[in-house]
Amino acid sequence: MSVDATTVRRIAHLARIAVTDAEVPHLQGELNAMLAFVEQLSEVNVDGVEPMTSVTPMQMKKRGDVVDDGEIADAVVANAPATEDHFYLVPKVVE
Repeated sequence: MSVDATTVRRIAHLARIAVTDAEVPHLQGELNAMLAFVEQLSEVNVDGVEPMTSVTPMQMKKRGDVVDDGEIADAVVANAPATEDHFYLVPKVVE
């Protein structure tokens, strides 16, 4: 894939980057070099290679997916001026 000058200007516009006409050829070369590198990566044989999250084998730490109230409902609303059943009471502002 090759990027032309029009595409460079469009990318710069979408990225909200001011690009002068003198900078377009340089950016065109840079973008083409990046795309050539990405194309090289598609040629690598990755058959049999499992995806990994780290270079060392390890399991992620997980906690149980348990819903609870944290057992501190009284402490959470302790400084509120008015509460009812562990909820904040606020004055009505919309009629």
